[in-house]
Amino acid sequence: MSQSKIDLGSLHYAIYSRSSVRAFTNQPVPKELVTELIEAACRAPSGTNIQPWRVYALEGEAKDRLVAEVCAAHDAIAKNPELAKDYSEPYEYYPKKWISPFIDRRRQNGWGLYGLLGIERGDKDKIHAQQQRNFRFFGAPVGLMFTMNTCHGQGALLDYGMFMQNLMLAAKGVGLSTCPQAAWLTFSKIVLSHINAPADEMLVCAMSLGYADTQAVVNTLQTPRESVDSVLSWV
Repeated sequence: MSQSKIDLGSLHYAIYSRSSVRAFTNQPVPKELVTELIEAACRAPSGTNIQPWRVYALEGEAKDRLVAEVCAAHDAIAKNPELAKDYSEPYEYYPKKWISPFIDRRRQNGWGLYGLLGIERGDKDKIHAQQQRNFRFFGAPVGLMFTMNTCHGQGALLDYGMFMQNLMLAAKGVGLSTCPQAAWLTFSKIVLSHINAPADEMLVCAMSLGYADTQAVVNTLQTPRESVDSVLSWV
């Protein structure tokens, strides 16, 4: 696209208005549109142009079967925590030891969300149900699974983040909403089997894609960002 055709106003709108949506309508998303969004995402840069991304899109019965299997595993672990040992994440998404200010931001985000939904500390049933909405793609009609070959190094995850950001902004630009989801990593064994991924692929992340339910209170959550002064240092 030529520079003259880039609408920076629209780009900035997409960046500032994008948010992680946790309630979607059942309005279907055409496959052709999903394909166009992935094509736009593929314009992301990657180290020496390795393009490590691979995407599996699920809808309808295929999505429903994965949801049912993972939710059953999630319920089973809630009843018997010992079963958690049967599942492992393909890489460490979060730190082994939390420190401030990161743990503080995490808590603010979690309890901000639960506060909106009227979920109190210690209410295990409601917390479990809300966590499980991750594994139901928050009602979105399309679920995306992102994988990459296990040969890649950590730098490929940086490339992948740019790919996913491209996708989320492109989706916002056509009126769609998204929610990137690391929660699925716990059940990567189930996911990879369900999507028939090759043995040399690992799950990187998942994403819900669809039209936001504008009436859902959960979608009013506004996560704060640090001031630019706390992020930027001129040397």
